[in-house]
Amino acid sequence: MSEQSDEEFREYMGGRWTVMVRLAYGLTGDQGYAEDVAQAAFARAYASWARIRRVGNPDAYVRRIVINENRKRFRKHRVTEHLSGMPPEQAAKDATMEYDERSALIAALRALGPRQRAVIVLRYWVGLTEAETAATLGCAVGTVKSQASRALAILRKSAELVEGGLQ
Repeated sequence: MSEQSDEEFREYMGGRWTVMVRLAYGLTGDQGYAEDVAQAAFARAYASWARIRRVGNPDAYVRRIVINENRKRFRKHRVTEHLSGMPPEQAAKDATMEYDERSALIAALRALGPRQRAVIVLRYWVGLTEAETAATLGCAVGTVKSQASRALAILRKSAELVEGGLQ
């Protein structure tokens, strides 16, 4: 890549890092995994930056990479998630874990399947429309609606959210 293209990517990544880590955090429920997923996504985006910037909507493209990188995490390593009542201790204070409500929400999101979790995070956390969510996930709008409906039904019954005072 040219020096100008490198600089353009650095500026893009610097401006979007927090947003993509936040998306990944919603998908993974773990700050460390979220940063790993976002880093891997930006590495893939860097390799294809010339094509991505021609597309005209790099955010949508990188969001899709973040979702795919999160899926890869499960395919490659078959990560088992161990849910507990307390989040693990963190070396540095994590601002996202300061609120009990957010902790309860993340715990409830972990109970959802990867597809439902992705729909909920994209629709209600990131704020995409149903059509944008469908395009990001590569599925029909009807699938987004049905997955969101099922996931919200599960979340309404979630003990974590009831105990966290969110319902």
